[in-house]
Amino acid sequence: MLVVLGYVVVVAAVLGGYAMTGGHMGALYQPAEVVIIAGAAIGAFIATNTGKAIKATARALPGLFKSSKYKKELYLDVMSLLYVLLSKARREGILFLEKEIADPAASSVFSQYPRILSDPVVMEFLTDYLRMMVNGNMNAFEIEALMDHEIETFRHEAEIPAHALSRVGDGLPAFGIVAAVMGVVHALGSADLPPAELGALIAHAMVGTFLGILLAYGFISPLAARIELQVSENVKVYECIKVVLLASLNGYAPLVAVEFGRKVLYSTVRPSFLELDDHVREVKSLN
Repeated sequence: MLVVLGYVVVVAAVLGGYAMTGGHMGALYQPAEVVIIAGAAIGAFIATNTGKAIKATARALPGLFKSSKYKKELYLDVMSLLYVLLSKARREGILFLEKEIADPAASSVFSQYPRILSDPVVMEFLTDYLRMMVNGNMNAFEIEALMDHEIETFRHEAEIPAHALSRVGDGLPAFGIVAAVMGVVHALGSADLPPAELGALIAHAMVGTFLGILLAYGFISPLAARIELQVSENVKVYECIKVVLLASLNGYAPLVAVEFGRKVLYSTVRPSFLELDDHVREVKSLN
């Protein structure tokens, strides 16, 4: 909803200021300019990106109008799930993990955390590295390096829509100039018209420059920036899992390992020490 609110503020401020100067709204209605700018931007977007990038951008756009699912409650679930898995692995042996990750949907532990089960990417990341811990063929440094590479790959792929939209935003002012120049060409081709009509044609042409800049910095570039912010938020869940598992591999107790994970979270979603402690105690009583 913040995207919609932002757009409303942009439109209200621009058109309100224009009206305050005595401008007429009808002069801004130039469908031909919109066709030139939007058509050129869409064409350049298609020409610049691969099919995968176009599909990724189409999938990312609806998510911009929703709040992030990575909230404090989810992180509490992640850390309590890791605590339970690591604690039981210590008590019952590392093969306990092998049984749980073989079929997470049927697992008595994973089934208690439907929010995590419903996220296939997080589940794949978590179970893959638990499986590596079970196999025991890699040390903590090797697993950490692999995790870093995978997280970086995830970030790079998730930011593709942001880069694609950013390039469109960068090009829109230029497409606005193209539309304006074509309007001026049309006006100069009608130089025999009375000054009032010629002035109107030139004014209509200038709307193209206005629209290009407004669409770039008021609409498209903010979407690209929002995607980058969402990606930074989403990556934190993988970094949290990474830190907890590495702490466990380095010999720390499960309770201390999940505290490591808590520390890497943003302050806006990070539970307090007491909140995490209470949550872990509750989980202990159920398991």
